[in-house]
Amino acid sequence: MYAGGTVLVAYFTSPVIAFACYSLCQLTEWYDLRVCRDVLHWRSTDGRHPVQPLRRMMVSSAATSASIVIYVIAVAIAEGPGVHLGPLFFLFAAALYATMNTCQIPQILRARLMIYSAALLFIPIYDLVKVRPPLHSDLWMQLGTVLFVLFLLRECARKFMSNYRNVQHRLDDLRVERDRVAEAYEMQSQFVSIVSHELRTPLTSIKASLDLITNETVCASIEEIRQVARIGQSNSNRLATLINDLLDFQKLNAGKMMFQFQLLDLGSLVRDAAEANRAIGAGREIGIEVTGPARPVQVKADPDRLMQVMANVLSNAVKFSHRGGVVEVTVSETDGQGHIAIRDHGVGIPENSKDLVFSPFTQVDASDKRAFGGTGLGMSITKRIVEAHGGVIDYTSRVGEGTTFSVVLDLCEPDAAAEADQAPIRDEAFALPRAEPVAS
Repeated sequence: MYAGGTVLVAYFTSPVIAFACYSLCQLTEWYDLRVCRDVLHWRSTDGRHPVQPLRRMMVSSAATSASIVIYVIAVAIAEGPGVHLGPLFFLFAAALYATMNTCQIPQILRARLMIYSAALLFIPIYDLVKVRPPLHSDLWMQLGTVLFVLFLLRECARKFMSNYRNVQHRLDDLRVERDRVAEAYEMQSQFVSIVSHELRTPLTSIKASLDLITNETVCASIEEIRQVARIGQSNSNRLATLINDLLDFQKLNAGKMMFQFQLLDLGSLVRDAAEANRAIGAGREIGIEVTGPARPVQVKADPDRLMQVMANVLSNAVKFSHRGGVVEVTVSETDGQGHIAIRDHGVGIPENSKDLVFSPFTQVDASDKRAFGGTGLGMSITKRIVEAHGGVIDYTSRVGEGTTFSVVLDLCEPDAAAEADQAPIRDEAFALPRAEPVAS
């Protein structure tokens, strides 16, 4: 554009103006390109907004626009009063080019358009002031045409900016979807890896037990058969727990898990849960101690599901406790809420691991050499069951000193408790929110 315009100006108007202004335009263009190159390689070291690079771009863009304006005005004055088709069209082309290529940065686009608009108005007004022609003169027509062109440029700039923003929003949506797909793929990979490992281990043990039982040379007596059968039974229970967890997780995700809400005493339920799960810690000499209030702590809940919650939390507390330790379970009530605290004195949980603890198919120690197995579904299912009861589950922990999990449920008021005693048990299905994948 510069070279073609310079040839025309040099031939029809003035070679001096043409080559002098062309040199000025090339100089400012070179500076603008250098600034843009520096900005492309600019990296923030302190996380601050790039104010300094933006200022440099504003200065370089203003300089480039000003050189074009000087060029065009110089040619228009050299041509003398009249219809300046070439200079005005060149300004219009430069302004339109700016709207198409500078809409990403509104400040720079506004600065460029203000400079070009001022020049577009200056040329016809300068001729009108100098000549003072009648209203039917072409100079007045030229001013009217410039005003129309300015309106057109404004609409073009608005439209280009709007389209650019829409494209950016769509790109942002696509990036979000891409990240979700990547997280879902990562979760699927974790699911296949963990579940295949957890399934293979008990199945291998069960198969080995059956092979030993059928081998008369190895298991010749009833007592030997019983010992091997106990191993197979233990792994069968482990396999059944895994399958039940997978089924419960699928029901929760599909919103098809049924809850039978009824009035119950939280202290009695916790004591029953402790007795039912006491055998979990017997092998490692880990005891379970329960402390409860003197009077009943009544809540409206599904006893089977709360037993499942207690089993998951107690098994985790036992699993991560040191041999010979004690898991302390406390039931209390404050401010209209029932509290269950399960405290162990084991290895503890590192900081900033809450998402990993309550997310499906994840473990705090996800390495291949982790000391404890499991699918990572237990605490995710537990959290969502508690939330279905309108409650909250959380924990506090210090590495090397142990962890305390707390479950908080709303108490059942006396009037509501009387009504609950008379009302039949209700089955309710809850459509729970899907658990978001955790970015590793």
